[in-house]
Amino acid sequence: MSMNPTGRDYGAFSAESYFREAGAMIGSGRCGGKAKGLAYATCSVSGSPLDEVIGFPDLTLVLSTEVFDEHIARSGLSYLYDEEDWDRASVAVSETLFSPAVKFELEKALDRFDEIGAPPLAIRSSSLLEDSIALAFAGKYQTCFSPNCGSRSERLDMLEKAVKSVFASVFNPSARAYREKHGKLHREESMAVIVQSVTGRRRGDYFYPELAGTLFSRVFRRPNPRIKKEDGLMRLCFGLGTRTVDRVAARTFYLTNPSLRPEGGQPWQIAEASQEFFDYIDLKYGAFLTGALSEFARFLQKEHKNFGAYVQNYGDGFLYSTLAEPDVPVRPIFSFPELHVRERGLFDASKAILKHMEETTGFPVDIEFTYETAPEKKMRVLQMRPLASYEELGRVELPEVRADRVIFKGDRMVSNGMLENVSHIVYVDAKSYKSDWNPSAAARAVGEANKRLAGKKYILAGPGRWGSRNPALGVPIRYDEICNCGVLVEVSVPDLNFSPELSFGTHFFLDMDSDGILYLPVFGRQGGNRHNTEWLDETPYTVGGHPSVRIYEGNFSAYLDGEIESGIIIEA
Repeated sequence: MSMNPTGRDYGAFSAESYFREAGAMIGSGRCGGKAKGLAYATCSVSGSPLDEVIGFPDLTLVLSTEVFDEHIARSGLSYLYDEEDWDRASVAVSETLFSPAVKFELEKALDRFDEIGAPPLAIRSSSLLEDSIALAFAGKYQTCFSPNCGSRSERLDMLEKAVKSVFASVFNPSARAYREKHGKLHREESMAVIVQSVTGRRRGDYFYPELAGTLFSRVFRRPNPRIKKEDGLMRLCFGLGTRTVDRVAARTFYLTNPSLRPEGGQPWQIAEASQEFFDYIDLKYGAFLTGALSEFARFLQKEHKNFGAYVQNYGDGFLYSTLAEPDVPVRPIFSFPELHVRERGLFDASKAILKHMEETTGFPVDIEFTYETAPEKKMRVLQMRPLASYEELGRVELPEVRADRVIFKGDRMVSNGMLENVSHIVYVDAKSYKSDWNPSAAARAVGEANKRLAGKKYILAGPGRWGSRNPALGVPIRYDEICNCGVLVEVSVPDLNFSPELSFGTHFFLDMDSDGILYLPVFGRQGGNRHNTEWLDETPYTVGGHPSVRIYEGNFSAYLDGEIESGIIIEA
């Protein structure tokens, strides 16, 4: 391309010109934020020394916002911008039919992908508001995968359904709540769609990249003073990269100190935080699936020469090499013990692309990528976007208070900031959450409290991982159900297998950072931490819409000192 960007001209860069010149754009509308970031990164790397170590998907096509706007208008669905019933909205979009002209363009798109071997496809959102430098919009809109296998009509049907699913996500509750919170009108939004070849390789009947992850040029939550904001961070998983942006286990690397683990260095801590499942596309059954490492270990060991750099066995409180034969029962985990030693090229490329993109754009960046250790040893960039700004307050001093007034206390990976004179705490009791098992009802009850407390910046506390895909690990809330809180507390309850997941770099934490929500993880049985169950059980509270949801009213304050890694929430 002839438009290699130089200097800090990201705002003036025309993704539309780039994709039209490449013959890769359908419609005459806008390309949206994700498409712009990818086009800019492609042009910026082209012809630079990074060309040798950085690549991109083999083919990317864009359906412009014109396709979305005309489809919504033609289908009579403009009223959905005002529709708050998500089920009605999603069904309404799914039942629409594309015009003959759009179907023809989607057929041509399949032809283009056939020319490069008909790979599986990733269908991603690229909305107008995702172009914002100030707002994250992380995970608000849909990404779908199509196996792109079967008959021609089946493949076209998969693609059409995926595009409509991305279209429908404009109207989902989390997106609506995020726009409202940040003063954006719903009708300001429009959706372009990226259709990409999935980067990875076929291994038997399975298609996946060996490694996938996200990179951040700034580290806003640091485990100790050795880590600087400018050092950069990687969140990595084996297989498709869905696990690096969701609240499930993945490995965090600080690029200047890759051996440092935020979860701690004890074997049990490593095992608790490690990935045990991976995502892939099954080409035999034409489906996006999740596999257990324990069931795939032999297959993966045969397919990947670096298996020992990815996997360890854990049992009886110890970690073992995959070559060892311990006398105790063990389970395999993706702990990536030697990755930073064996694959230094991955870490060198990560630091280089982050530095390059931050220098050329003029702002911190967030990059999604895949990496194959053989044969090419090349990082492939899937997305590049502005990293929403995060302002830390000055040093916060923790007040001296009696122990019985401390409701929660944590000493690891806390935010930096304070929130005083808070009128409410919304707390989910772990025992009741498990005994009255209805995770979706508990999540909706939290959402009801969140709606009632709009404008009050309450404190929200509960067991394990807020927003986890697995409700056994934490309450499966959506963004719109917690968007009004000012402080988020995650409490470990070891007896019930609840533990905070320090998943910095996920969509969840990007939302928190851009919204200024403070975060406090509490490991109750560890020194320097406190989960004051006596206060929580004896202080009067109102029960929410699920037995586990308690609402306390009073005067509370949160003081979090990110410098010394200590935070407290107290009854004032």
